[in-house]
Amino acid sequence: MPNRSKPKEEDWFKALEAELDREASSIREDVVELNRKKAEINREALQDFWRIWLRFNRSNIHFSIQPEYSEFLRFTEFPDGWQLKEDFRFSSLNSIELTDRTSEEGRMGDRLRLFYYTLEGKNYLRLTFEYFEGEHYYKYSGWKRLFGQYVLYDVSISAFNTTKFHEILADVVKAWFESHLRRSRDSFLEHLKVHYPAGTPYSE
Repeated sequence: MPNRSKPKEEDWFKALEAELDREASSIREDVVELNRKKAEINREALQDFWRIWLRFNRSNIHFSIQPEYSEFLRFTEFPDGWQLKEDFRFSSLNSIELTDRTSEEGRMGDRLRLFYYTLEGKNYLRLTFEYFEGEHYYKYSGWKRLFGQYVLYDVSISAFNTTKFHEILADVVKAWFESHLRRSRDSFLEHLKVHYPAGTPYSE
């Protein structure tokens, strides 16, 4: 009798192969869209953070920025004559930070941080303000710096809203800047406490 199992097996595998091809194509499209959206958000955020850096710097308030500005900016005259490097891979960034270097009032290490994370297969963006609370000695790891944080904005990447993002930045930066001028870090932290939910403290 002729062997009829081979055609059936081939039909089964062809169906599976077609399904795998569709899945691979869908995943590639998702990755392309994720990278496109991240690049768009990161371009905007890097420019925003750099403008904030410049404004504080003009008032002799010193910040650092991550990634280093030399990685993503090209200067005709430092620091005001700048433009983004078009060959920089904006989609590769998973975190952007603007950190206060002021030693007074315990401000050293206070930072505005934008980062991405994944939860249950969905991609999110979170903007936080993280502030230095002190140091603690741990038996097995030694001294650690303790940080509290407030969650300023937390949305899925697909739901990111530039206008809302800028509204939050404006509110936080205004209060942050004013607290420097008044030399009142506590008033700034109180502003954050009133207007934004607290995040989980951590040490580093």
